[in-house]
Amino acid sequence: MATGTERARAGLGRDFGWLWAAFAVSTAGSWLALDAFSLIAVVTLRSSPAQVSFLAAAGIAVGALLAVPLGPWVEFRRKRPVMIAADLARCAALLTLPLAYVLNALTFAQLVLVSVVVATADIVFRAASGAHLKALVPAEGLLLANARFESTTWTATALGPPLGGAAIGVFGPLTAIVGDAVSYVLSALGVRAIRRPEPEPARGGKALSRAEIAEGWTYLWRRPELRALFLNTTLVNALIMVGAPLMAVLMLRELGFPVWEYSLAFSVPCLGGLLGSRLTPRLVRRYGADRVLRVSGTARACWPLGLAFVGTGTGGLFTVMAVELGLIFCCGVFNPVLAGERLRRTEPDRVARVLSAWTVTGKAVTAALTLAWGALAALTGTRTALAAAGVLLLATPLLLRPLNSRTT
Repeated sequence: MATGTERARAGLGRDFGWLWAAFAVSTAGSWLALDAFSLIAVVTLRSSPAQVSFLAAAGIAVGALLAVPLGPWVEFRRKRPVMIAADLARCAALLTLPLAYVLNALTFAQLVLVSVVVATADIVFRAASGAHLKALVPAEGLLLANARFESTTWTATALGPPLGGAAIGVFGPLTAIVGDAVSYVLSALGVRAIRRPEPEPARGGKALSRAEIAEGWTYLWRRPELRALFLNTTLVNALIMVGAPLMAVLMLRELGFPVWEYSLAFSVPCLGGLLGSRLTPRLVRRYGADRVLRVSGTARACWPLGLAFVGTGTGGLFTVMAVELGLIFCCGVFNPVLAGERLRRTEPDRVARVLSAWTVTGKAVTAALTLAWGALAALTGTRTALAAAGVLLLATPLLLRPLNSRTT
């Protein structure tokens, strides 16, 4: 008799393969172009540190704001055309940068505008693709599908930045931008190749009401299990991300690590995410989704405090790699289970709004806490700010709760 996993694997089908391929190629392009906007601002436009910080925050904050009404809008549309449009919008926006550069017309304002367009389209694509995945894959296949997405993400995270950094070093940052733009065209072609007919979208009014716009947040708040996961992941992800710029300052400026060691410290541990995501289906079969979520969710909060104690030399490098390896392994286990449970527990006509609300909130909180922790580091020092984030993370497992009820 076939096992549940074998039935799930067989049930994913060729259409999921096209969706997975689209996800893989766009993810690879995004990681190849990691930090390309900042490099263009610094190297090509000679922007100030304040401008670079503004560039990083503006894309996230404004993109999240613009995406607030777009989540409900996506809910009432067929998802594949929305995904293709989001891909092509990102491609077109990115290609304006090398065109402006060739014409000697590239400006900082254009860079900010493109970052906003890309950030907004990213949120729209995520909302539409999540809703489409639920319709495309049977419920028992959601964990396996999300584990494959997670494996792809960590593989791209491990390989993309070093390869992209090499390409940027040889050909300049605009090369990575072109590569990222091409990846979105390939992603659109992958989505276009899906043949299974889409179900009829949810029906809404011609003009979106306030209730429809707020439905994603309302839905999350009224369901205790989803609310607990929402609050936990939003806070955990933000507190982890506030450490990224602080670690750059600590390692590159204060401790004097060369750039290649700094890149190595954060790329190699991504293999832990690949391993964790590959193990996730087995762990869930043996221990259940509830236990895996709570154990991995608790374990991932225990690692970042170690970053406050990084020293110089080889010992410091291996300390960072060990901390990141443990953290990323736990995230690699947690994330696919979270994504699968979130889809399975959300009604089909609410998925796009829930995913949009989740993403918008996460980006807004991350942007706000990143600014706050930058100010804290300026007042107290880099290590103290890192330690504060690590201590707060230790309290986040209190937000997790057992997944008692089951919903479709």
